[in-house]
Amino acid sequence: MARFTLPRDIYHGYGCIEELKNLKGSKAIVVVGGGSMRRQGFLQKVVGYLEEAGMEVQLFEGVEPDPSVETVMKGAEAMRVFEPDWIVALGGGSPIDAAKAMWAFYEYPETTFEDLITPFNFPELRQKAKFAAISTTSGTATEVTAFSVITDYSTGVKYPLADFNITPDVAFVDPQLVTGLPPKQVAYTGMDALTHAIEAYVARPHCVYTDALALKAIEMVLDNLPASYQGNMDARAEMHDAQCLAGMAFSNALLGIVHSMAHKTGAAFSTGHIPHGCANAIYLPYVIQYNAHDPVTASRFAEIARFVGLPGMSEKALVNSLCEKIREFNRRLNIPLTLKEFGIQEDEFKEKIAHISELAISDACTPSNPRDIDAVTMEKLFNCTYYGTEVDF
Repeated sequence: MARFTLPRDIYHGYGCIEELKNLKGSKAIVVVGGGSMRRQGFLQKVVGYLEEAGMEVQLFEGVEPDPSVETVMKGAEAMRVFEPDWIVALGGGSPIDAAKAMWAFYEYPETTFEDLITPFNFPELRQKAKFAAISTTSGTATEVTAFSVITDYSTGVKYPLADFNITPDVAFVDPQLVTGLPPKQVAYTGMDALTHAIEAYVARPHCVYTDALALKAIEMVLDNLPASYQGNMDARAEMHDAQCLAGMAFSNALLGIVHSMAHKTGAAFSTGHIPHGCANAIYLPYVIQYNAHDPVTASRFAEIARFVGLPGMSEKALVNSLCEKIREFNRRLNIPLTLKEFGIQEDEFKEKIAHISELAISDACTPSNPRDIDAVTMEKLFNCTYYGTEVDF
């Protein structure tokens, strides 16, 4: 038996956030990141629509990129004091991910962060509040997923939380909210969406439902990401839908070791944080090469390449075309091709990579990768991503 879980309602299209005024409740807390949504007037719109719905509204602002355990705990405490029956998260992955974790601690103050790290171990939510998510970037798709990523800065480790309980009740995919995205953010989040869809297509739990969503998302990203990066708003609207389709796919099919590697290296090096989408973009072609050593998975990658019209007469040639297409996108989007090019210092990389590899093996995304991997092999793979060498193992 398999399971396929989505939000109860997904509103999409320009201006769809107006549907907030039809939510039923008495109190809503809005969780948001920095000041961009306020500067663009969207935060005020959200608050206004919720007030039209007859709700008292409180803001929890300032969720940082890659939200911390501390921020989650502060937000949960604010919720316990205010007692909302709607949690409305507005932003990219960070505010929505943070709000999902806050939700658990709001409803279950006695639970611990360690309890939630175990995949699919959340207590039953919706005892006090429902959850609405409004995406303001075109990549994470956390508005439709069963996942949240929280960072413990004391250890430098990102923890992916996974449970169908934290799939939002209502999602809003409104392209007007992404018209002002900076090009670099368009690039990183777009490659994150592409990684979601490709990993979902080959992940162990994939099924016909997730396959259809993943393939369409891949096609839409490849057709629209460069134009979106250049500022084409029609393409940007297409990307906003594409990332949501990819999210629906991976929330149910799960992911693989591209994400395991990105989770464990994002905050690991002193020379600079590696944005999640950037890390995914760097690692993706190397992981495809690694996973394609499994014949069944190689045929899956070849199916992707055929579907989007990439050249190649053999499966190996099609896999190579897919990897080259990803590298071509990285070059067009000004994304580094290796960790060395990103700026990670070689001495620190060598010092830390064995431990990082062990952490990546224990990441929640590793078991669903289509090909098994151990810590020694993971370290070899990381070395390929640092030096730009072929994955021949």
